[in-house]
Amino acid sequence: MASNPVPPDAGARPSPGMILERLARGATRAARITHTEHLPPRIGSHADWPEQIRPEVIAAIRSAGIDRPWAHQARTSEHALRGESVVVATGTASGKSLAYLAPVLSRLLDGSEAPNGRGATALYLAPTKALAADQRRAVRELAAPLGTAVRPAVYDGDTPVEEREWVRQYGNYVLTNPDMLHHGILPAHARWSSFLRALRYVVIDECHSYRGVFGSHVAQVIRRLRRVCARYGSEPVFLLASATAAEPAQAATRLTGLPVVEITEDTSPRGELAFALWEPPLTELHGEQGAPVRRTATAETADLLTDLAVQGVRTVAFVRSRRGAELIALIAQERLAEVDRSLPGRIAAYRGGYLPEERRALERALHSGELLGLAATTALELGVDVSGLDAVVIAGYPGTRASLWQQAGRAGRSGQGALAVLVARDDPLDTYLVHHPEALFDQPVESTVLDPDNPYVLAPHLCAAASELPLTASDFAHFGTAAAGLMPQLEAANLLRRRARAWHWTRRERAVDLTDIRGQGGSPVQVVEDGTGRLLGTVDAAAAHTTVHDGAVHLHQGRTYVVRHLDLADNVALVEEAHPPYSTTARDTTAIAILETDTEVPWGDGRLCFGSVEVTNQVVSFLRRKLITGEVLGETKLDLPPRTLRTRAVWWTVTEDQLDAARVNPEQLGGALHAAEHASIGMLPLFATCDRWDIGGVSVPLHPDTLLPTVFVYDGHPGGAGFAERAFHTAADWLTATRDAIASCECEAGCPSCIQSPKCGNGNEPLHKRGAIRLLGELLRGAPREDTP
Repeated sequence: MASNPVPPDAGARPSPGMILERLARGATRAARITHTEHLPPRIGSHADWPEQIRPEVIAAIRSAGIDRPWAHQARTSEHALRGESVVVATGTASGKSLAYLAPVLSRLLDGSEAPNGRGATALYLAPTKALAADQRRAVRELAAPLGTAVRPAVYDGDTPVEEREWVRQYGNYVLTNPDMLHHGILPAHARWSSFLRALRYVVIDECHSYRGVFGSHVAQVIRRLRRVCARYGSEPVFLLASATAAEPAQAATRLTGLPVVEITEDTSPRGELAFALWEPPLTELHGEQGAPVRRTATAETADLLTDLAVQGVRTVAFVRSRRGAELIALIAQERLAEVDRSLPGRIAAYRGGYLPEERRALERALHSGELLGLAATTALELGVDVSGLDAVVIAGYPGTRASLWQQAGRAGRSGQGALAVLVARDDPLDTYLVHHPEALFDQPVESTVLDPDNPYVLAPHLCAAASELPLTASDFAHFGTAAAGLMPQLEAANLLRRRARAWHWTRRERAVDLTDIRGQGGSPVQVVEDGTGRLLGTVDAAAAHTTVHDGAVHLHQGRTYVVRHLDLADNVALVEEAHPPYSTTARDTTAIAILETDTEVPWGDGRLCFGSVEVTNQVVSFLRRKLITGEVLGETKLDLPPRTLRTRAVWWTVTEDQLDAARVNPEQLGGALHAAEHASIGMLPLFATCDRWDIGGVSVPLHPDTLLPTVFVYDGHPGGAGFAERAFHTAADWLTATRDAIASCECEAGCPSCIQSPKCGNGNEPLHKRGAIRLLGELLRGAPREDTP
């Protein structure tokens, strides 16, 4: 707790350095800060709006308190007005929204009539409902002086049925998400014909979030949109925005299928940012195989959120899991109650899976300042304007530098100084980063990885496109070179039928239901309270086996439930309220078979390979762990069906001569391979836009397909997501960082900070730390001299 509490909301805002100094008081606290990076303030550079911007729009912008645009805003508007698709990739709170809104509002105001007499329209796509709702508020406020000429309206799954017809007929700035575009708008394009015929701009906000399988699906949804628009005679310009994107024009072109101009020079002013790296201390406890255990990032973040609230510092704590967000909010509320009974009510949790009315109420409370602190998942990461925040606490590296800077940028959005704190988990990558700050602060954000040609992604979208409008060979230009090759397969599967020169969808069911664009593997599982039948929320189908299995502990709105039964047939998890003194963690087993090797590169006597694999996974048990310490209390067996996944993988092999040179004997081999596999999975997010939970791995002392000791790392999505391919092309750097991370860890025989994995199906046994270091060193000695194989 803070040693000198400051009444909440009292007096002037403290500086970021002062806030951090208060958090670090005491010898043990100060030692937890491994590095502090100070980003100095920046002076802005103005320009003039392009002449084509309507004077009424400029007047509305001025009435909002903005006399002149920043230079990057003006440049973005110029490209948009010239009919060029453009991506603006500048820092958080740099005014990207205004950069695309100025030309969009001008076009809506122009009065140029479409053939059917309806004025121009624009479509806004956001990755989350929260961001779309927030943007509607912003557009309404900005466009208020323009009267009814601009009619913003949200059209998503939360839009009441009675409002939807009004949106279709009268909304000219429609805000939605890719899911609704895929499921609701494109299949019903005839009802949207007047809107689509007049469509002039498509805004894609937070475009860096469209990566991996989700990004690949969205890329195909956008191609379907462009094709339907062409049917109605429109060719909209795409305006993309991202606070964190590497090679933004290239990524935007891959997403939209169109040439895109990039604007990357940030000319807006920025307040000071103090960014601290924070490592929780070791405890007296011991985990699996007797390894030392650090205090959890959850407990440490709850303490920091408590201290910041006592200081009156408005804070968002970003947490990787829904459960973690609930737990941190609950712990902070309990501790604040001991200080001031008025404070617990000003802390809350925010996560996906809440009902719409719950999310909206929390967003309003945060926006108004009624809430002082929020423990949130990435559902609040993207774009939502929570101006007025003083600090952000990030509980565990969020998986990519892009997400890290996105979350850190939530604070200081009004131009004032801000504090960001990254709290390391007991994890190889987190430990590496807090002791190698240059990997965070001296490196650009990652390239956005997506693969629109993934056949598992492309095939269902070709079916959806055919159901929207019969497909012809001329349409293949929209969908990429792989489309033509898939048509015979879709015909053979009786999904499409060729008549004359076009392919038609012939089934009764909706073609869009063939795929879940979030790559979640089916319908979500409903979490229902047993006895009352009350719907608490939902869990993604892919996560159900690990999060709502029989006996799992489930948190919702600060209440704890235990799963009585997971009904996979009906997609329902029945839960009852309980107060167990433990959390639960699922365990699984995995086997892998090579289907096809696409590329093989010699690394000395060993080989580095990339290709297609089939992975068979089964959740077999779960562990019960003490809430705060993480100490294992026991294990319970489960009887769940196996799941099979065909995906893409990178793998490497070593020979007996290499094992001899690395001094790895047969007794050590399994542990050395297993340790190298764990650590390499943990380090891959530094080189690809993925999270360690997006990828998996298998290590085998003698694999039946290679007949050699082999380590696999694979994408955890059907058909692959591009992560393993990125690993293949950065293998020398990736595996060097892996070896260095293991070698620099202070533990003797391996711990969660280097080679132990929180999702290991074998209980982190066997592991051999020194053998892994020697084995990776020997493998890397044979790596090609070039940076990439």
